[in-house]
Amino acid sequence: MNICVFLSAADLDDRYTVPAREFAELLGRGGHTLVWGGSDRGLMKVVADGVQAAGGRLVGVSVEFLAASARPDAEEMVIARDLAERKALLLEKSDAIVIMVGGTGTLDEATEILELKKHGKHTKPVVLLNTAGFYDGLREQFQRMEDEGFLPVPLTDLVFFAKDGVGALAYLEESAGLQ
Repeated sequence: MNICVFLSAADLDDRYTVPAREFAELLGRGGHTLVWGGSDRGLMKVVADGVQAAGGRLVGVSVEFLAASARPDAEEMVIARDLAERKALLLEKSDAIVIMVGGTGTLDEATEILELKKHGKHTKPVVLLNTAGFYDGLREQFQRMEDEGFLPVPLTDLVFFAKDGVGALAYLEESAGLQ
């Protein structure tokens, strides 16, 4: 399965890097392909290293203004013109999406993917990997949106919240009929 992972390229501490590495190793051992922003920095590098070391493939989609930090040894690396094209290519190349910890770029990617799913533009499973409770506030906000009628579909049809990589991968494999 080609699994797109949206996440930070920042250098982060162990409470984020250790679970990210563990999740990456699960992906690689499972024979999955990582589809990601292509960066060879920060948490993106941690995940790419883990997937590759465990036998998985790497498909990166960088963007022109970040191409200098693209991973040189990915099996495939595409350089998009801009962020909009990058997001479209990441979605196109993936069978499922995992949203890990990140900043405004990750949040932008997450909300666009969920908006597209809400409108039926894709049906791919989406997991929000809530490492160390990072997305507790966002989960609360999404729940309020659902409770107050802002979501035309149930929240559970849009996104699955997983507390760890094992739960995230189990959900994706079950959604794909691999279990």
